[in-house]
Amino acid sequence: MTTDTAVDNTVTGTPDETRLEIRPRYEGSNICTWIGFKHVNYMVEEAVYDHLRKGGHAPGLLYERHGLGVDITDLDTRIRTALHIDDVASARVRRAGSRDGALRLVVEMTVERDGRPVRAVVSKVAVQLRLDPRGHAAQTPPAELGEFVVNRLGPGGRAVPLQDGCEPLEQLTAGRNAFGWAWRMPYFYCHFTERVQMSGYLRQMEEVVDLFLEDRGVSIKTLLDEQDWIPVVPRSRISILDEARMEETLYTVFTVEQVFKRFTCTARMDAYVLRDGMLVPAATGTITHGWAVIENRRDWSLVDFDDRLVNALSGKPGKAVGRGPA
Repeated sequence: MTTDTAVDNTVTGTPDETRLEIRPRYEGSNICTWIGFKHVNYMVEEAVYDHLRKGGHAPGLLYERHGLGVDITDLDTRIRTALHIDDVASARVRRAGSRDGALRLVVEMTVERDGRPVRAVVSKVAVQLRLDPRGHAAQTPPAELGEFVVNRLGPGGRAVPLQDGCEPLEQLTAGRNAFGWAWRMPYFYCHFTERVQMSGYLRQMEEVVDLFLEDRGVSIKTLLDEQDWIPVVPRSRISILDEARMEETLYTVFTVEQVFKRFTCTARMDAYVLRDGMLVPAATGTITHGWAVIENRRDWSLVDFDDRLVNALSGKPGKAVGRGPA
């Protein structure tokens, strides 16, 4: 990974624009050499943290000196061109103002194809600085970042009471084309000692899609083995609504909302924690899937859904409960 310098520093203490050259992590190359949506979003995250460092506000120092945890609270990413494991992406990060107590940034990535730059990724990001509640001595937060400092993440969502005699996933999936998954949040999904971070929710979204497809009989391996098909993700979005804590059980519900012209499927992810008999929304998001046929070790092309896939995605309302690997 190599970085360029910031273009300009503003009076708010963060640059107007920065640039970064970055490679995807090898872990994200799961099928052939293509990079999955989770790891594309990881690249977006790294570009954001680099942007803060170039403005003189390194995330580590913000926490160690001021007790401020840097949190991405909204991440809306469109993938326009597939990234491959050996690509070097050029990321441009620019300020997009502030709103609702969050610093707003736009991350654009280009990659070289046939000797010319091609736009690969566009992402809109919201960042907040969460005060550490643990009471260790800390310096006063930098004045120029004050509007982004919060005591708790998220705007909150409408909590609903757990019905008597009902399991959380039974209630959350009843009468819906949905799949439910309960998973204890491990420490490696968290940061700053206690909170699930954005990358943890990205992992939840990736995992719940995989479990849903397996439950419907169209697992990723099944379609790979039988048809050379793979799922592709042109867009994903996750918003943090409240804080989920280390070792709490996260109840994640994946709901298929629309199959559009046998070409794309749009689904919603909603994540809850159970507190004092109330199901509290922790995060929400959407993901758009298409499917593609592998043409060779480098190329693929989008395909129309066949009847088996359409029927699986549009299946009967119900619930399934799974516990997958970390």
